[in-house]
Amino acid sequence: MRDQLGRDMRGVVSIARRCGCGRPAVVRTAPRLEDGTPFPTSLYLTLPWLTLELSRLEATGLMAELTERLGEDAELAAAYRAAHERYLARRDEVGQAEEVAHVSAGGMPTRVKCLHALAGQSLSEGEGVNPVGDEVLAMIDGAVPELVCRCREDPQDRHDPQEETR
Repeated sequence: MRDQLGRDMRGVVSIARRCGCGRPAVVRTAPRLEDGTPFPTSLYLTLPWLTLELSRLEATGLMAELTERLGEDAELAAAYRAAHERYLARRDEVGQAEEVAHVSAGGMPTRVKCLHALAGQSLSEGEGVNPVGDEVLAMIDGAVPELVCRCREDPQDRHDPQEETR
């Protein structure tokens, strides 16, 4: 993960989803880091090519459009709220931090703030859990239905598939 992020990842509990080459794509993190800091993002996207694609989508202003749709579409809003509740429940399985007890990620349950967090939930929990995460991943070639490995296409990728993933 150090090669993917350019730094050590803190609070990792498990790998929630792997790329086809075996490197982590989404990691599950503890709600409280080793130094005691609360950390609400329990599903953290680490795959560089997908992180870049999601950043490009964020730069288009897609979050504002999706947030507007949440206000107009009651069914979408209800499914998004359910994704928020699931996120909280799954994080509670790992541990608790009272400071972030009602805070999930990505702007849930009422707005769209971070596509990376929403896509991370969709990738790790599966299709149908987070409708916004599913929709965003569907916009990216190779993200769904199977997560295609593009790691070798990334010129900054220093990953050795023979090396044990940290």
